[in-house]
Amino acid sequence: MKARHDQHFLTDPRAVRRIVALAPVSGRRVLEIGPGEGVLTAELLSAGARVVAIELDGALVEDLSSRFAPEMASGRFELVHGDAVKVPYPSFDIVVANLPYSASSPITFRLLEAGFESAVLMYQREFAERMAARVGTPECGRLSVMVQTYADVELCFNLRPGAFSPPPKVASTVVRLTPHDPPYFIADRGVYADVVRELFSHRRKTVRNGLRGARASLGKENVERAVRELPEEILSMRPEELSLMLFAMIANLCVPEE
Repeated sequence: MKARHDQHFLTDPRAVRRIVALAPVSGRRVLEIGPGEGVLTAELLSAGARVVAIELDGALVEDLSSRFAPEMASGRFELVHGDAVKVPYPSFDIVVANLPYSASSPITFRLLEAGFESAVLMYQREFAERMAARVGTPECGRLSVMVQTYADVELCFNLRPGAFSPPPKVASTVVRLTPHDPPYFIADRGVYADVVRELFSHRRKTVRNGLRGARASLGKENVERAVRELPEEILSMRPEELSLMLFAMIANLCVPEE
């Protein structure tokens, strides 16, 4: 079988059961992104979930509509044909999904923005480990900072390529995300995201030079104010050395004054 739209279909029934067991799905409205052939969908429905799925592949949409016609008629299953990076998300409580690996980052950021009670998501193992990398260490990056600002990250278990059809060339990891409020005050989430992105796009540079290189996106006056007010100790650090508290401090100083 050839992978379509970066889909590698999970076929290991034990892994499917373990994934569904990680979230309290019974009676809940569960968003599934990239249901593929519906193996995970069927297990979610059997566990008592009401599933709303987003699928890009038109042929798979037809197959899913046929396979789950009774559940669609009863309102227990809804299907959206579209790209999960772009389409508006329907209302949901929980997310359970085997994400397309090439779109993992934008979909994760969209989910965090949309809000949820819990998310059980499958990623490429390397991506999952970067997401869970401790902030303030050389392994951390934009992904680590942005996800951990808004959620707890738990690496649950790994899956080998043989659990999928066709087998991917990489190992996979199931991750559970549990949202929380940011641990430090963030005046403007958009500015915070911009600051984190800009600093890590210049991760070899100090905070001072990274900010000054971002004047076009953050605003020259905002950057110069932050550089004036931040202590030299922070300005001389590199992004991977910063804590969540320091990212929040820097971003708050970059918010335009009214």
